[in-house]
Amino acid sequence: MSENESKKVRRDAARERAREARVKEQARRRRNRTLGISGIIVGSLAVVAVVVLVIANSVQPAGPGPRNMASDGILFTGQSGKIVPVETKATPDGGTPTATKQDDSVANITVYSDYMCPYCNQFETAQMDQIQQWVEDGSATLELHPFNLLDRVSLGSKYSTRSAAAAACVANDDPDAFLAYNTALYENQPSESTKGLTNDELASLAKKAGATSSKVASCITGQHFAGWVADATNRVMNDPIPNSSLDKVTSTPTIIVNGKQFTGSLTDTDAFASFVEQNGGAA
Repeated sequence: MSENESKKVRRDAARERAREARVKEQARRRRNRTLGISGIIVGSLAVVAVVVLVIANSVQPAGPGPRNMASDGILFTGQSGKIVPVETKATPDGGTPTATKQDDSVANITVYSDYMCPYCNQFETAQMDQIQQWVEDGSATLELHPFNLLDRVSLGSKYSTRSAAAAACVANDDPDAFLAYNTALYENQPSESTKGLTNDELASLAKKAGATSSKVASCITGQHFAGWVADATNRVMNDPIPNSSLDKVTSTPTIIVNGKQFTGSLTDTDAFASFVEQNGGAA
């Protein structure tokens, strides 16, 4: 083979190696593009899935409320000289509360309160004994609506929500103990700008107040009705208040007797008795 022929062979071999390298490089780039597109598609689908999940969660109906609080409150009446809770079904998922049908022949006393509110405690301490006496003798009914107004003053622990949810657990599983637990929550009321009682302490307090159902403690520690408290609070602070002319509740306690709001001294038992007599005849 001549020198020229030898050079030609080497050039041809070099060209062939270069061609093969180009083919391999093109194949590699195609693979990378395919993988990249697949990754983008998978990533996009993942993002879409997350967005769909977030949207789905945001439009899910509200969780069910507690039994015996179909109106967002628990109602007590007098029967044979005893105070008894009126039993109701729970408000279902996506349902709306059912306003209490009041009997205007008696004093219908409705109280909207927050267990961290010191003024609510003043009203409870001063007035509850005589209110319960009226309920016992059948001249009044009492409807209690715990809600969350003061979460902001419990150092991030959301005590108002947690205590209202705890009360809802008692209403749901042991309603006969509700009034005693309501009193105990005020007797053990934490100061504003503190974290308040823990969930375990709230559960222990319910047991001491007479809640014997085994379900109460786990309901309280698991905060089963915290979502309902948020929903009930939203309704109270934004919607017209049933059986009254109030557009919403703006402060605690809000006390209504047969549709009229009591604005007198929270601790003056005579003034409150007079107001009840004028509007409902209980006193």
